[in-house]
Amino acid sequence: MSDLLIKNCSVLQLNNDGTGAEILTDRDILIRGNLIEAVQATALADESHFRTCIDAKGMLAMPGLINTHAHVPMVLFRGLAEDVPLERWLNDCIWPIERYLSEEDVYWAMLLGAIEMIEAGVTAVADHYFYMDSAASAVEKVGIRANLGWAMFDWMGESIIERTSAFVRQWQGAALGRIRTMMAPHAPYTCNDDFLRATVKAAEKLGVGIHIHVSETKEQTSASLVSRGLTPIQILEQTGVLGVPTILAHACGATPDDIKILARYPTGIASATKTYLKLGMDLTPVSEFRQAGIPVGLATDGAASNNTLDLWESLRLLAMAEKLRWGNPEVLPVAEAISIATVESARVFSRVEKLGKLASGYLADLILIDLGKVHLQPDRNILANLVYSVRPEDVQTTIVDGQIVMRSRQILTVDKAEVIARVRSILKRLTLRQKES
Repeated sequence: MSDLLIKNCSVLQLNNDGTGAEILTDRDILIRGNLIEAVQATALADESHFRTCIDAKGMLAMPGLINTHAHVPMVLFRGLAEDVPLERWLNDCIWPIERYLSEEDVYWAMLLGAIEMIEAGVTAVADHYFYMDSAASAVEKVGIRANLGWAMFDWMGESIIERTSAFVRQWQGAALGRIRTMMAPHAPYTCNDDFLRATVKAAEKLGVGIHIHVSETKEQTSASLVSRGLTPIQILEQTGVLGVPTILAHACGATPDDIKILARYPTGIASATKTYLKLGMDLTPVSEFRQAGIPVGLATDGAASNNTLDLWESLRLLAMAEKLRWGNPEVLPVAEAISIATVESARVFSRVEKLGKLASGYLADLILIDLGKVHLQPDRNILANLVYSVRPEDVQTTIVDGQIVMRSRQILTVDKAEVIARVRSILKRLTLRQKES
């Protein structure tokens, strides 16, 4: 007996080369365990052979969205720092309050952020933060898929590399495989070369990759060239970071030579366009990376700089910003934007997992979108609606690893009201500590 039948839906079908997509109507999706068994014409399957059946008439099934770079527990700091540049945002607003965080704070904040993502159709996240044992426990409970990295700075000493290595050994493959881990040095400007080399050595020993911020702005790149004679990306190459699979957050200041370097390595770029626009930063050179064969994935960054964990907003802003950057409305057409939201984000998130498509043998991470909403009418171009019109509340059902974690907009794995109450209590304590300091 198979586990789950989704019947009577439309399906987003992606071309094998990732450059095109189409909508298939009247389809059933058969799920056995955590894998998609088949996508086939409606009415070919016998409902009595399934434990659970969802009638998805009027809905579109598509791969769950993947957030390729976030600091999910930073939902605690939503609205904390507004209308300030990146340096003040970090040094004056965020880092001072982060020192008061506890493991329990991160647990409840991770739950809150995961709920927000699940409600928006996000089924996986690459997270880069502190107290990641607590974050992993929250991921295990709420049911999302996650690639977790414990943020490290060189001032913490090499003991933090040992601590992170222990975290990797404990949690790699946990939650029935939903949790994977990476080493997560913060950035070349906060981790010296010896620290980065030690991190690479640990990653190679553990068989995991590295998730790191790099070249967040053109100014960072220029400053690095003045002080070191090297770009931040060249530093990553010299220290061996690029020799293991890497998620590179932002890379807005990447030079043409940097892009040529990255094309030689197993890297992926996480682009968080809303953060760049909001903080008045530079933009990721999305088209240049993609032309070089380097995958680009959607990212929100943290809710402290983005204010939401809504990847639909990230998708449309990325597409529109790229058109504006080139002064050309033909740049990044909707089919390519959808490719970034699905198969390319999957490549950035993990180069070995079968994510980003609805096809036999792929992991059953998918969402159901109500196509009947007023703002999606008329539905002459569903692909365009996905890029420019869909809202988080249009997602009716979210399935991760074959398990229904939200159905008919109801979270099934945790008590959302309790999570919100806990986070409000934490916020009161943190606000008080901040005032006392």
